Amino acid sequence: MLSLGTSLTNQNAAAVLRDGLARVAQGETQVDCTGLAQVDSSAVAILLAWHRAAAARNLALTLRGVPAQLSQLANLYGVDGLLGLANDVDPLSRPGHHHRH
Repeated sequence: MLSLGTSLTNQNAAAVLRDGLARVAQGETQVDCTGLAQVDSSAVAILLAWHRAAAARNLALTLRGVPAQLSQLANLYGVDGLLGLANDVDPLSRPGHHHRH
């Protein structure tokens, strides 16, 4: 299982991306996000790259323990469904969804 540690930001994104792509190339598709305390948009980009790499090998990337901040970023960029996170975010909190009584 790929473990992401406590931080996935632009400061460590290149190294994490390379490591993850190598692991996906070896067939690793489980990603442990439970320790993540700090993320930025780089985290979403990395997960998308890993998702594409896995899909190219007919594998499915599985994310475990995704923190709310990462789910919200994926939702903001409209890729939560692609990453399998769509059910993790309250649909009424989605941008562009206006609930009226």
